[in-house]
Order: sequence, then C-alpha cells, then structure tokens
Amino acid sequence: MRVGLVGFGLRASLWRHVHRPGEGSEVVMVCDVSERGRADAADKIPTAAVTGDLQELLDAGLDAVLVLTPDNKHALIALETLKAGIPTFCEKPLDVTLEAADAILTTAFETGTRLYVGHNMRHMPVVVQMRELIQSGAIGEVKAVWCRHFVGNGGDYYFKDWHAERANTTSLLLQKGAHDIDVIHWLASGYTRRVSAIGDLAVYGDVKSRRDNSDRRMWDWFSLENWPPTEQTDLNPVIDVEDISMMQMVLDNGALASYQQCHFTPDYWRNYTVIGTKGRIENFGDNPGDKIHVWTTRSQDGFVEPDQKVEIRDGDGGHGGADPLLIAEFLRFARDGGATATSPVAAREAVAAGVLAAQSLRSGGGALEVPELPAKLVEYFKAGQPVRTAV
Repeated sequence: MRVGLVGFGLRASLWRHVHRPGEGSEVVMVCDVSERGRADAADKIPTAAVTGDLQELLDAGLDAVLVLTPDNKHALIALETLKAGIPTFCEKPLDVTLEAADAILTTAFETGTRLYVGHNMRHMPVVVQMRELIQSGAIGEVKAVWCRHFVGNGGDYYFKDWHAERANTTSLLLQKGAHDIDVIHWLASGYTRRVSAIGDLAVYGDVKSRRDNSDRRMWDWFSLENWPPTEQTDLNPVIDVEDISMMQMVLDNGALASYQQCHFTPDYWRNYTVIGTKGRIENFGDNPGDKIHVWTTRSQDGFVEPDQKVEIRDGDGGHGGADPLLIAEFLRFARDGGATATSPVAAREAVAAGVLAAQSLRSGGGALEVPELPAKLVEYFKAGQPVRTAV
C-alpha cells in the first residue's frame, strides 16, 4: 500500500508502524506546511517525497492517508482527502467543533470513502481488558463509570504550545478528554445525551514566564525537573483553556458517568471505576504489569482485597502496544473494509460531549443536551461503511 501523511509533528511517530517496505505498506509522501516538518520527514523517511502542497499529495495515487495535523485543521484536510477518494485516518479528536466533526462524517458518507479515527485507547490493554471483564458479565449491567485523569505532564504537554488556546482546541476536556470520553462510552455501551461541567484555569494562568515556542517541539522543553507547576517556564503567550475540569454525563442507556481531569498533579495515569449490578472493577495503574481489581462479594469492612486481580497485559509499541495495532487495523480497513474496534460515530460522540461540556463549564455549569447524528449516518457507520457510490 502506498500511504501518505499530512502533518509531521509529534503524532507523526506513527509513521514507524506504517512504513514497512516489503511488508505491505510504505510511506511514499509527506505533506507539511512547515519547514521543520518537511525537514524532519525528509530525515526520517528519505525515500518519501516531501511537499508543502496538499494538492500534490491528493494527486499522488495513494492507497491511504493519515491526517496528523493540529486538531483544528483535521476537517480542513480530511474533507479534501475523502473527496479525493483516499481512505483516510483522522487523528483524534475528529476536530475541535461539532460542526467540523459532523462535516467529516457527512463527507465520508456522501463520497463513500472509508474513514477511520485514531482512538488508539480502544487497543490499549487496560481498556481492552476492562471491557472484556464487562462483556463477560463479571459485574453485571453497567450503571456508572468514573474516570480520574491525573495529567502529571500537563504543563509540558499542553501549556507551552497551540494546545493552550481555545481557538486551536476548544478545551482540554475535548482535546485531551476525547480519549477518556470515548473509553467511558465504550465501557458503558452508550453515548452522552446530557452533560454539565465545571472547571478553572487554576495554576498555569498565574505563571508569568511566557515564550513563543513555535520554533520548538514538545521534547525540546520536556523535563520531569519542570516542577512544581507554579515554577514552570516558557509557557505559551496565550493560555485560555482550563487546567482542571470536571464533567457529569447522562448516557442514552441510563448509565451515569463522570470525568475529572487535572493538569498539575505530580503523577500521570488514568483511573477508571466501573460499577455494575453485580460488582465493580477499577484499575490501579494503567501500564503493563499493573492490576485491574474486581469486587463481586459484598462486605462492610471498608477497603477489602478484591475477589480477582487481573494483570494488565504488555504489548510492543506506544501506549502498551496500542499504536501498532491501531495502524494495522487502519491499513487492513483501508484495503479490505470490515469491522473495526474504533468507530467514527463514537469519535463524533466524544467530540460532541467534550464541546457541550466546555460550553457548560463556561456558562455556569448547567446541563446541556447533546445533539444526535442523523439516523442515516449512524446506520451507515454501524454497518461498517458498506461500499457505495457518491450521492
């Protein structure tokens, strides 16, 4: 397969799993509007053609393309690749507005071009194993999901570049939270229909050290020595996203969920708690070798040892092996079609919940209704994007 990349920033690390000459796929072209992006691509993939002209990529006869640009450019590029008939991988989140996300799904439907969204956590062992436990019936019917996300690297990851600005991300509830919202939906087998949220720019807004870091990348400034958060340096000149947020969700199947995100904790991990009609599960750590605890016996003794401990599996590649599995699934889907663990509808629903949560947060915290997709789009993607001609 001849594959192209649009955008060669941090998430372009996925190229390693795509570029397998002799094994079925090869990155043959990279498009990036920045000189640094083009230079990095030429250095890492010397056999690939490198361009700043999107039309050149669209005309290159590609078998698939990965859209890896900043979030607010996803729809701008994906609409063109889909119209060109190129099976398209769009990095999560789909985009930073609900209108843009819906436009991507609508265009995929109207053109019949295959669309895949990079929600790699659907291949992450801790999530896959928790879903396996739920699907086995171990805790009965899911009634509640709680997620606490301790984003210990938040200052380095999100407050020194474009992520810090609403114009680029809408909010970190959307940009960062899209992962966890999608996981919550997947574990509970439902989508958010009503949401409310609160949050604040509690720490990083008071840091005076600011710098335009457009000449650098995250790994140029990242260090665990950047601590405590109040002593961070070279933050983005504009910071208007929250660094702590909390949202509540009512799902379409009646399940309730909550998501808490903090960007100035010392530790960095996700904790999911899922409560069902017969028990509950909770992960203690989210890396290989950590444990998922399962309680199915009633007790009144406070914290008790779980009835079962499940060790989180390991895998080769980023995010516990999720990244290579993600790319393998996309390439197979782009070539052959068929069912996938990821879902464009689910990706849109994660954006929708994040967008409405940000609106709630910034307007007093009241509950807002999440608009549904048109039924014809839901049915099309649920059916696995069956072959169709443009309408």
